Amino acid sequence: MADLHNHDIEPTRPDLGLEAVSSAPVVNDGPAPMGKQLLGFWVTFRAMFKKPNTVQYPEVKEPTAERFHGRHQLNRHPDGLEKCIGCELCAWACPADAIYVEGAANTPENTMSPGERYGKVYQINYLRCVFCGLCIEACPTRALTMTNEYELADNSRESLIFEKQDLLAPLRAGMLMPPHPMYPEMNDTNYYKGDVPHAHPSQEVKND
Repeated sequence: MADLHNHDIEPTRPDLGLEAVSSAPVVNDGPAPMGKQLLGFWVTFRAMFKKPNTVQYPEVKEPTAERFHGRHQLNRHPDGLEKCIGCELCAWACPADAIYVEGAANTPENTMSPGERYGKVYQINYLRCVFCGLCIEACPTRALTMTNEYELADNSRESLIFEKQDLLAPLRAGMLMPPHPMYPEMNDTNYYKGDVPHAHPSQEVKND
């Protein structure tokens, strides 16, 4: 066992009850010699002229991974109705409190989703979002997914709060812009099973 009471290590004050803990004096030799300081400045100066590791971006963009967590997307059913039913489970699951959902009831005149409710207001605050994906796991209808889009930088805080129209997936072939009735002789269960392939011809808007 090393001797704690040698000439190099001084014992601490006994009145503090720390007899078993030893301390060593701090030696301050002053500033480093000018040669060492210049050497450190030279390393910094030389690094200023090196090409950055991301020089290929944004000219060349590497493909993202298959399960990359990027910007969110609100999906639609094949006939165009929204998959979001306004249940707010995604907002409850979000650990950063980045999602705000306000649901509303569907009516025969205003049917936005095949469920009883739809997401009237849907916001994601990307100033708070940590892209953890817990909201995706909580969604019961697969209405919310994450894309591979990662370029979300902007010059204002307001533009990083995405509204429903910013998150909704675009209309594809066979879809109609809601509100419109559900597919004839179908209910919400048929939608969730994937039995609705596209909009019914009777629902198409006729151009005179």
